[in-house]
Amino acid sequence: MERIAITERADWRKKAEDGGFTIHSMYDARYWDERHAYTFSSREVRERLAAPTAELMSMCYQAAERIVEDSELMSRMALPEAFHEAIRASWRAGHKDLYGRFDLAYDGKGPAKLLEFNADTASALFESAVFQCRWLEDVKARGDVEMGAFQFSDIDERLRNAFSSLAADGDTFHFGVTMDAEEDLMTVNYLAECARAAGLVAKVINMGEFGVDAADWLTDLEDYRIQRFFKFYPIEEMMRDEFGGVLKTTPSRMFEPLWKVVLSNKGMLAVLWDMFPNHPNLLPCYFEDDTRASSLNGQHVRKPVYSRQGDNITITSDSLPGGKLETEGEATEGPHVLQAVNFLPTFGDDHTLVGSWVVAGEPAGICILEDDGPVTGVMSRFVPHFVTP
Repeated sequence: MERIAITERADWRKKAEDGGFTIHSMYDARYWDERHAYTFSSREVRERLAAPTAELMSMCYQAAERIVEDSELMSRMALPEAFHEAIRASWRAGHKDLYGRFDLAYDGKGPAKLLEFNADTASALFESAVFQCRWLEDVKARGDVEMGAFQFSDIDERLRNAFSSLAADGDTFHFGVTMDAEEDLMTVNYLAECARAAGLVAKVINMGEFGVDAADWLTDLEDYRIQRFFKFYPIEEMMRDEFGGVLKTTPSRMFEPLWKVVLSNKGMLAVLWDMFPNHPNLLPCYFEDDTRASSLNGQHVRKPVYSRQGDNITITSDSLPGGKLETEGEATEGPHVLQAVNFLPTFGDDHTLVGSWVVAGEPAGICILEDDGPVTGVMSRFVPHFVTP
């Protein structure tokens, strides 16, 4: 793994906007950053990223099996008791999941370490699957990168295959999103295009514009029963919404399925460590009230079981100025986990995270996010990568 300087394309902003990548700059700052790139060897990607990702996904499925069969553990993870049986039923029925992203600390030397799993509503999908691939073709064409270079990005093909397995040709798949959330809408529009490429009819609707009929089917504004519904909206928030109770009874098939709430919960990190102690790709992690957390010797990352995009994280470490770093956010209530400190590697002045994608439970590609600080969040930058043969 190496970061190299590279000349950005003069027309990259136009190409981004023409291609639907409307969030290339956010919050008056650069989000897409092609002034440098990360390069990997093919063996490195295969053995140090793809293979561990497959193993982590297998371990997560095993953790899900344990969690859903243990109501006490689900309560410890702040999963509402009223949903325990429905979560369990969703898992036992084998409801398929679609995709997710593991966030890994990886420096090209030691094993990749799992920081968390974005199992529900993972963003940075379009830029990982499409735009960075277009970037590589352009820089290869101008001679900046050797012609044999490629990317670890099978996301597009795997998503199309996944949609083909979830519905028959011509079936309708609804996609729910908050329309005024530009980043979310871009992700959902891309997923809808993948569904259409798989031969399905895809309808994108506003999350606030679906109803429920007398038989508990979700319906759209035309009163069309929703057979399959991908919602880019946190499952745990849906469970707390006014009509959240219908998730327990609706015949509409949800994506992500209800059981996946156990994997998007950071309590899962503590369960993984308990089940697979000393695994090379895991970090020690415990529920905050677990006496074993004392083994971290006060050097830890405190995370709410429900938080996203680096919100409400507290790092306590002697290596930090003042010994502590805290991020703001809204996820202030509920239980927390304590995870061993493993700082992101730095390349230049930037802290670098590797996102490793899974589609239908299989490794599908990677993305690179950089941040000025040791916690990635809404101001992180997306940097492309390529793999040398």
